[in-house]
Amino acid sequence: MFKKRQKSLMKKASELSTLYGVDACVVMYAEGEAQPMMVWPSVPEARRVIERFRALPQKDQYENTTNLEGFLKQRITNLQEKVDKAKHENDELETKLLLLNSLDGCLPSLVGLTVKQITSLNSMVEERLKKLRGNGLLATPVPTSNQDVASATNIQD
Repeated sequence: MFKKRQKSLMKKASELSTLYGVDACVVMYAEGEAQPMMVWPSVPEARRVIERFRALPQKDQYENTTNLEGFLKQRITNLQEKVDKAKHENDELETKLLLLNSLDGCLPSLVGLTVKQITSLNSMVEERLKKLRGNGLLATPVPTSNQDVASATNIQD
């Protein structure tokens, strides 16, 4: 398994170097050994790359590097964002399904729905009505009571 991973690592380093035109080297040490067990592409080339890296100002050396903890935190943040996006999309799809079921007559009185579901359904209906009115496909409702007139006035302001 180690040999297979070692070969894969060397191949990736070669691909990165070729595809992006960057200098790269890999130096592998066995546990507890002072001398490297593997150097890619060659010892002189690895020395050249390492010396060039060490000649950079310290700020530049560590500008684009990260440790395992930083990498994992970044990965967790990215995955959490994906989870949140998927949850939002799932909630929206569930609300669309509720809307379709209610329009189809499957939920005539909305009995059994949670407050969250009814609120989401209301928001979606309001959003769609607003779009239809904005596109001129639906007339703006005429207020029928003093309270509706006050509400319409506040909305327009």
